[in-house]
Amino acid sequence: MKRIDISVIILNFNTLTLTKLCLESLRKAKLGAYTMEIIVCDNASTDGTEEMIKKEFPEITFIQNGGNVGFAAGNNPGIKKAKGRYVLLLNSDTEVPETTLAAMIRFMDAHPQAGAATCKILLSDGSMDLACHRGFPTPWNAFTYFTKLERLFPHSKVFSGYHMLYQDFSVPHEVDSISGAFFMVREEIISQVGMLDESYFMYAEDIDWAYRIKECGWQIWFHPEVTILHKKKQSGRSHANRDRRIKTQTFFITYNKLFYTKHYEQKYPQWVTFLVYATMDMQLWLLKKFAIGI
Repeated sequence: MKRIDISVIILNFNTLTLTKLCLESLRKAKLGAYTMEIIVCDNASTDGTEEMIKKEFPEITFIQNGGNVGFAAGNNPGIKKAKGRYVLLLNSDTEVPETTLAAMIRFMDAHPQAGAATCKILLSDGSMDLACHRGFPTPWNAFTYFTKLERLFPHSKVFSGYHMLYQDFSVPHEVDSISGAFFMVREEIISQVGMLDESYFMYAEDIDWAYRIKECGWQIWFHPEVTILHKKKQSGRSHANRDRRIKTQTFFITYNKLFYTKHYEQKYPQWVTFLVYATMDMQLWLLKKFAIGI
């Protein structure tokens, strides 16, 4: 039996229309001699997604998680079931051009030192989703990002470390972290590094995975000659519903704080850690009290 080359895992939570468009784009993929399996993990959606998939995409493996368990715990059952040489986490609100998957498989085959890679993720307005090209959120990188110093000095390694804007975006190169919207890893990563950390419910789990991958000596690459479309800002922190925005912004701060606790607390002086936690706690208080920051 021929080995599966890529396992595409899509997490769905009440995104029926977007998920259908994503699956339709994957169905058109020109893989050549490569093979693909698609696994949809569902966090107990109530919009008819399960029925739609079983009727219109019977070739797809469907996993019902039984509840809204978040991004990490939602994807992990799919990762466990995946049989591909490569595993791709793909957002349900994306559309994948016909040649993207084959190009990424070729790229990974040609870069055996790459434990993970992503393509250039384009937003609906044609701009790049900078989440696919990030440095790690060290205290300094976070400070320069939130104080807008990154925007003032985009070509400076000192001030634009969070999105690594000083890099040449036209050629493939290494980055620290990539987005969970299109996160492609080698099969070996799963056994060596482990799956997504289920301590994270939403946000920072992709950065955490990238951090652990690099800690094990693997590289992470950005391949700008290949693209996907990400219809971002239709949910979460940009949702039209104010309560939803507050809730997801709270998740964003909370789980970035968890990332710091897990990976940086023991690496920085106590006064730095105090300032980081004080800033995050103040953000959470302002968000809860006055909805500042959304």
